[in-house]
Amino acid sequence: MAKMRLLGVDGDHESMTIEDIEARILHGYAVTLRYSSIRPDLPHLLKAVVDKGYEIFDHLMMTTDGSTPSFHEDGVMDKCIRAALEAGVRPVDAYNMASYNVARYYNMTNLHGLLATGRYANINILADEHSPTPEAVISKGVWLKRDNTDLKAFPEVDLSLFGDLKIDFDLHEGDFQFSMPIGVEMVNDVITKPYSIKNFGHYQHTLSTDHDESYLMLVDRNGKWRINTMIKGFATHVKGFASSYSNTGDIILIGKSVQDMQYAFQELKKMNGGIVLVEDDKIVTSIPLTLAGSIYDGTVDEVIPLELALKSALKKRGYHHTDAIYTLLFLQSTHLPYIRITTRGIFDVMKNKVMLPAVMR
Repeated sequence: MAKMRLLGVDGDHESMTIEDIEARILHGYAVTLRYSSIRPDLPHLLKAVVDKGYEIFDHLMMTTDGSTPSFHEDGVMDKCIRAALEAGVRPVDAYNMASYNVARYYNMTNLHGLLATGRYANINILADEHSPTPEAVISKGVWLKRDNTDLKAFPEVDLSLFGDLKIDFDLHEGDFQFSMPIGVEMVNDVITKPYSIKNFGHYQHTLSTDHDESYLMLVDRNGKWRINTMIKGFATHVKGFASSYSNTGDIILIGKSVQDMQYAFQELKKMNGGIVLVEDDKIVTSIPLTLAGSIYDGTVDEVIPLELALKSALKKRGYHHTDAIYTLLFLQSTHLPYIRITTRGIFDVMKNKVMLPAVMR
């Protein structure tokens, strides 16, 4: 950390323990604390800071870091501020962590972070300092919210610019060949490591539910290539699961049953993108993502129950991590260790090389 600070690093993403906070403060870092669906650390970290009597709140910031929709049922930054207040942080410090401290860190206090001459007039009007959800919001002279009512002041966004996902190919029996010796094992929601597949070469149409290994495929959205392997630690009873929501927009298939995986793909194709869970040729639950195969064409309030239904169904079928949506996004994320399934093939992040290449169809 000392070397990184000497090289110019002055903040990071993100402290997960009180020891992390102490180390960063000692080296003069700005410290960001996270309150998200996969890392809900903020409440217990701030409680630890308060219990130790550290007067360091002018060095702290907080973020929800792009959590999935259901996490925001009870707020965004107001949720973070509420958690800080409940942890015993003084109101002035709690609000500064979500406003002034951030503006100061990014050298933007000339425009943001406080109410003063020459700054943007973005004002949250609260019932009192212990109620962080605003009753009214005015931005640059325009009322966005008044008397707890959303005034719908934002302009409509033309989401059609994202385009549609058109899947014009089918998957056949020959595409479902799983003979790779290396699989992907989930350590948590987002970290994956390689593992040796025990029954390498012994392909079956249906896998046992006595273990947590499933088939895993990444299929090019244009149908030009595919990658077939196994995933360990995803679930025990998910038979067919398909998603066009991924880092690259390509299609992820997971399941114990080749037949149900193929059925899930066909349903995904009919939907023009989305997330589908199938069991015994029946749809258990789904989320349509018709904008580029990645975006829900509706409101956050509408997509939250769909997301909760999907997560509940996956949990019942053995998904024991925190947020399956993050898993879909991060299976391809090469900024995290150790192994990823990418457009080039199964990729070793630490060695920066392809372990097994993609197969052309």
